Amino acid sequence: MSAAAVTARRVPARELLAPIELAELRERVEWKGIALIAHAWGVILASIALVAIFPNPLTYVAAVVLIGSRQLGLAILMHDGAHGCLSRDPARNMALSQWFCAYPVFAETVAYRRYHLQHHQRTQQDDDPDLVLSKPFPITKASYRRKFWRDITGQTGYQQRKAQFVNALGEPSWPRRQRLRHFGEKLGPQFLANAILFGGLAAAGVWWAYPLLWLVPLFTWMMVITRIRNIAEHAVIPDKDDPLRNTRTTRANLVERALIAPYFVNYHLEHHLLYYVPCYNLPKLHAILMRGPHAARMEVRPNYLSVLRLVTSKPDSEDRPGEIVNTARRKHAGLTVNEDRAATGF
Repeated sequence: MSAAAVTARRVPARELLAPIELAELRERVEWKGIALIAHAWGVILASIALVAIFPNPLTYVAAVVLIGSRQLGLAILMHDGAHGCLSRDPARNMALSQWFCAYPVFAETVAYRRYHLQHHQRTQQDDDPDLVLSKPFPITKASYRRKFWRDITGQTGYQQRKAQFVNALGEPSWPRRQRLRHFGEKLGPQFLANAILFGGLAAAGVWWAYPLLWLVPLFTWMMVITRIRNIAEHAVIPDKDDPLRNTRTTRANLVERALIAPYFVNYHLEHHLLYYVPCYNLPKLHAILMRGPHAARMEVRPNYLSVLRLVTSKPDSEDRPGEIVNTARRKHAGLTVNEDRAATGF
């Protein structure tokens, strides 16, 4: 692809909003980032307390959904940290992103950032590392039901964690000490963060909450909504070469924000246009753009249900179970997919 084509796929910030608006929107306010992280952990701990005080199937299912949504929320805030948006101080930004967001959900900010910036630079082009997430769509409703079943039953989460651990172990031919060292470098902080979490829950007398209310949501509901988020952002877009139409914003109501799209992740078009704007300023950026000259061209959907209808519009008569999965497996044979993207879906 030529340099001119790459330039054509960007809209200069000065064409989107006034300099004073841009300066205000890109301002990183550390206490706001910390407040969002605290909110995520507050919801998680409150959900655990709910089950501990009122143990029954209804409170357990509610807690799994709420915790899974906040685990995705932590991944989203890790993503903000990868863009340097949690704090103006690089060291504090990285500490907040790694220890309070990424490591607990078995992710890692630095490796993720290297991969993710390629996605921003090559969005929906042939060398976009995220193209595999959107290219198979549209699919049939039957295909999506199979994906949902794999996600909600933990099969997707298990396969992703397995691939991540196998990658962390390195080559089987390596000496044992080298493999252990490699594993520690890749996943040591993640295991430490989870050990701290387990220790804190055990000290509070609810050790059982770690497997039942941390790992279960991580392997189930988080996988369901991570797929929905991935689909909404780039699947079945109108024009892969138009920066206003190769990425989608999905308007989200209060329930969708609570259970599917936490911390303004639904404003994905705005994020791609100005990726250095902190997530808490994306609603304001959206409002400005909707009043501007580009509003009519922007790819915006009214809710997540409308997106799911769009991406499952292929007739069931064309359903080919396993075809897309097997093709992707052949393409990525040898576990070549980055383990950090596999861990978070970003």
